[in-house]
Amino acid sequence: MAAFFSEYGLFLLEVVTVVGLILLAVLAVIASARRSSEHTPGISIEHLNKKFEATADVLKRELLGKDVQKKEAKARQKQRKREEKARKKEPGDGAKRERLFVLDFKGDIRASATASLREEISAVLAVAVDGDQVLLRLENSGGTVHEHGLAASQLLRLRQRGINLMVAVDKVAASGGYLMACVADHVMSAPFAIVGSIGVIAQLPNFHRLLEDKGIDFEQVTAGRYKRTLTMFGENTEEGRHKLQAELEDVHELFKGQIAEHRPQVDLEAVATGEHWYGVKAMELKLVDELRTSDDFLMEAAKNKDLYRVSYRRRRPLPERLLAGAESLLTR
Repeated sequence: MAAFFSEYGLFLLEVVTVVGLILLAVLAVIASARRSSEHTPGISIEHLNKKFEATADVLKRELLGKDVQKKEAKARQKQRKREEKARKKEPGDGAKRERLFVLDFKGDIRASATASLREEISAVLAVAVDGDQVLLRLENSGGTVHEHGLAASQLLRLRQRGINLMVAVDKVAASGGYLMACVADHVMSAPFAIVGSIGVIAQLPNFHRLLEDKGIDFEQVTAGRYKRTLTMFGENTEEGRHKLQAELEDVHELFKGQIAEHRPQVDLEAVATGEHWYGVKAMELKLVDELRTSDDFLMEAAKNKDLYRVSYRRRRPLPERLLAGAESLLTR
């Protein structure tokens, strides 16, 4: 009897522990969703030149001393004022420093960041002048075709206005991510970033035999020969499989056509296999133009350009915030 109560007590302890962990996870997700909702939606601008200078000033203050750092900061401020006066004396946009707008796109299966991207691009187009450039820091492993196609179309708006578009891939631009990247005038990649995966996939389980064994019928009524090709619960046919395969091939041809239009230097037969490569190999295959991280590029560009990070925060509905919080928690 003592052994029974001992095992029973351990069982209850395990149950309480599991339930407690689940409650903590739910509370963490809700708290994260609430925090994200506190931020005011809208466009925000960050002058990256000043951010870089402030970061360097902290180190200079520690390494060179406060007096030296202050002296350099004053000299930099005077130089900036002289340049501003010179620009005011010279009429026209040619007297201004070149501007580089920096956008960020962190993708998911639904490319949900497209909603913010379209607002950011619209804001840039509203103020852009000749000579302005855009750098998109892209991190996207792909997902649904129509969502990523829309994201790529948003980027094309910049090129159609004659704005030089660069894409930096520090981690991954695969499948739908590369569908976006390939429209750029210039693509740079970190040496070990994942690039490519130029292919299309569709997969789903089928429970027809399981339902049949249990004596469960599945009824599906459609109008239109190919309204539903494959199904999770009904019996799939060879005709349906062939139709879905044809649809995937059509999408693949569209994908290849996008690359052929914007990167004619690429050998499509060699790269449109669904494979992915690291940046070094992607460079050999001409999927990217340069091996470089976005950090290195921006630090160099800051010497003679004004860098502005443009971001749009939209108000997301509570269910979406909860799902995002859960996804972030599971990732951690």
